[in-house]
Amino acid sequence: MSTPSIRVLARAGIAVVVLASAGGGAASAASTHLAYASAPPTAFLSSLHAVTTVGSTVPSNGDINPYGLAVVPSTVGSLRAGDYLVSNFNAKSNDQGTGSTIVELTPAGKLSVFATISAKKLPGSCPGGVGLTTALSILPGGYVVVGSLPTTNGMSTTAQYGCLIVLNSNGKPVETIAGNNIQGPWDMTASTQGATTTLFVSNVLNGGAAAGLVTIDNSTVVRIRLSSSAGRVPKVQSEQVVVDDIPWRDDKAALAIGPTGVALAKNGTLYVADTLESRIIAVPDAMTRTKALADKNITLTSGEHLNQPLGLILAPNGDILTTNAGDGKIVETTPAGQQIATAAGDAKTGAGSLFGLATAPGGRGLVYVDDGFNTLRLLH
Repeated sequence: MSTPSIRVLARAGIAVVVLASAGGGAASAASTHLAYASAPPTAFLSSLHAVTTVGSTVPSNGDINPYGLAVVPSTVGSLRAGDYLVSNFNAKSNDQGTGSTIVELTPAGKLSVFATISAKKLPGSCPGGVGLTTALSILPGGYVVVGSLPTTNGMSTTAQYGCLIVLNSNGKPVETIAGNNIQGPWDMTASTQGATTTLFVSNVLNGGAAAGLVTIDNSTVVRIRLSSSAGRVPKVQSEQVVVDDIPWRDDKAALAIGPTGVALAKNGTLYVADTLESRIIAVPDAMTRTKALADKNITLTSGEHLNQPLGLILAPNGDILTTNAGDGKIVETTPAGQQIATAAGDAKTGAGSLFGLATAPGGRGLVYVDDGFNTLRLLH
């Protein structure tokens, strides 16, 4: 177990409080008693002081590079309430876009394979095959939806559009979702209301990957409404692009850099992590929007402590939590755009190690994947 460096930051007249590690001991307050111009926001990260490795995410076939993360809400089929699902992006060869497994970890770190997905046995279209991304959600009845952005050799020049793969609670693919609105599904969030589940899916390959390193302003986030209930395979009711013109580029090291993490606030605002431009964008009325919003004047916050944000979720207090590809830090941002705290998620391998994250059951901390060590970790 290690003690991370937690920094509560000054913004807009708010005082600084720094929690710093001291040789693996308990975190201590290093700077306090500064005057506040206004009441300081309470950072979710400020109550978390230690990092514990839950367990390895590598299954017996050797898949590595954990990307997606979801907490199992209820026991059904092979899924056990409180366990964690993790999708692997790389095969044992370490080629990106070739991973085919979703693993399940208990809170104690015991690993089992929930699904091994074969491109040849998919029940529908998935251009290019299987390469499981950060897009991972669990729907009513234990149906699991995972994104696929496949390659043949781990290189961006062979990347294909892929699809969303729907599996039942025993890990068997029962449906695919593909088409013009699904072009490199990179991350996803889900919201269920009654018999309808709404997915928001970020895409990073619109227009294909043949353009090399030239930045293209045409990535999207698409809203997909599904009929969704226990015992019935989810079916697409409608699709609507809610924001477009987001910049992306293909990249030899990262495969694709563009919009990644997405999270829906209670007021209907969709937050999106723009990895390429180190910012968070805010899309109002995402649940009801009938026309795509162009990426213009919708930046909530950028730069400062954001360093190529990837995963994005909402904390129990409503703040936005993001994982940095650039330096391995976790950043907390208020809905008003104030970056108020950071934590070192991976201080050793740092850049590019952190993708999916989730709130631990009961709000007991923050779980996140660390592909620098191919592990699941808990900040608590």
